[in-house]
Order: sequence, then C-alpha cells, then structure tokens
Amino acid sequence: MNIPSLIFYAVFLVPFVVFLIWLMRQDKRKGKTGLIVLAIMVIGCIAYMYWKTQGQ
Repeated sequence: MNIPSLIFYAVFLVPFVVFLIWLMRQDKRKGKTGLIVLAIMVIGCIAYMYWKTQGQ
C-alpha cells in the first residue's frame, strides 16, 4: 500500500466505519444485523479492491 491509500483509510474510511458501528449499535432491535451487513460489505469491498488491483 502506498501513502495516499493509508491517508485515505486513516482520514475517511476508519472514522466512517466507526460512525456506522456506533449508529447501528444505537438501534437495539436490528443492531446485530446491521453490524453483520457492515462487516460483509467491508470484507467484500476489500476483496474487490485486491481483485481489481491484483494485490499491488
């Protein structure tokens, strides 16, 4: 990974995911479902990124 990617993750992606986790935990009825969907989306996006860039 290069430096611009790390800066993007640190400034935008990590706070966004933390905010989404906090927001989904506020909903007591569907909080666990939302967290599972979020985890699947994050894993899917990372896999797609590696697939498109061939791990570079």
